[in-house]
Amino acid sequence: MKEIGVGIIGLGVVGQGVVKHLNRNASLLSERISTRLSVKRVFARNPKKKRAVQIAPELWAKNWESVINDPAVQIVVELIGGTTTAKEIVSQALTQGKIVVTANKALLAEHGKELFALSTKYKAPLFYEASVAGGIPIIKALNEGLIANRIQSLHGIVNGTCNYILSSMTQSGASFDAALAEAQKLGFAEADPTLDVDGWDAAHKTCILASLAYGFWVNPKQMYVEGIRKVSAQDICYTRQLGYVIKLLGIIRADGKNDVEIRVHPTLVPKEHVLAQVNGAFNAICVRGDVVGDTLFYGRGAGQDPTASAVIGDIAEAATSLAGNKQVRSFSAHKLYGKVKKIDDIVSRYYLRLSVLDKPGVLAQVAQILSKNKIGISSVIQPESDEEGEHVPLVLLIHDSTERHLRDALKQIDKLSTVKAPTRLIRIETFE
Repeated sequence: MKEIGVGIIGLGVVGQGVVKHLNRNASLLSERISTRLSVKRVFARNPKKKRAVQIAPELWAKNWESVINDPAVQIVVELIGGTTTAKEIVSQALTQGKIVVTANKALLAEHGKELFALSTKYKAPLFYEASVAGGIPIIKALNEGLIANRIQSLHGIVNGTCNYILSSMTQSGASFDAALAEAQKLGFAEADPTLDVDGWDAAHKTCILASLAYGFWVNPKQMYVEGIRKVSAQDICYTRQLGYVIKLLGIIRADGKNDVEIRVHPTLVPKEHVLAQVNGAFNAICVRGDVVGDTLFYGRGAGQDPTASAVIGDIAEAATSLAGNKQVRSFSAHKLYGKVKKIDDIVSRYYLRLSVLDKPGVLAQVAQILSKNKIGISSVIQPESDEEGEHVPLVLLIHDSTERHLRDALKQIDKLSTVKAPTRLIRIETFE
């Protein structure tokens, strides 16, 4: 049986999971791929750190360069994280013609175009299933299973931390701060949760999915990204009364011309939709193709074992391609579409929550401004306020409008003497 050498750079939570499961399922993997996988070199910044897996002394490398340069290593697994050293590692490995497996979403979102160009130039495949949605095989689905389809839309819950926080707020009525503290206590959120709760982890993943679906590499700076810090217990309560659940969604949609919507933000999802039922730290991605129709991918989107499963799946596919001299397609530019649509130009429905004086005529003032901007109101509720004093909440659901027109109207509304705080806006997704 042919042996394929693997070099692992980075031995954190995921790296340890990869080593553990490569060892545990070694015989099963060999039977399935008719090739033996052998870890030849391992590098970690702190090799003396106590870990849950044992590494034979002779496998430790003094630096990451020696992993790449070892002729026995045919597959380089980058799990060190970040976008600086990681970029150098992946670039050098590809330049040497070695297959690379990575779980680094930030690296691919920011430097994917450059790295896939190296992959093509040196005929060195780059595998990255674990970079999006942990153990859910969404990359393989887009690259292979759905290759016959023009992708019409993707809607994804792709950040488990935010989904856990929003689920907790929905189920218990907790505030954002309380739900975040609970998530940190249980290990679902980092001590510094900025990347997650501000939406950028989801944005990196959404960027990768959009690039795959539409054949041009998306610059994350062109995306609209909004996190969940401003979602309040009030918003959770009112939207539930209206038949919605708030989720942080990555939304990708083609307009049939030359533009693609690519955005990440809190979104009102109808409670009967399947994504509204995805709770806790789970991820789910709905993909609509012109041939297959609607499909759903669901599972754990993070954690040692789900991510290690995806990494090992890539290692196995890489080994199979080496053993059989099989051509692998990492990323193909197919140019179905070519431009990211600006957030100002998207058309959506909206939830608005205003804080207004409790006096006659306020709704008429607001409605008049919306009407002048050709924006229609579909529903109005004025719930009882928990706040003391003369300020009360006013909740409106808005018909389809461009973001630009609504923002212009809100600037005028927020200047009214009867409006006492900036209007809270959350977009509504109908999945039409």
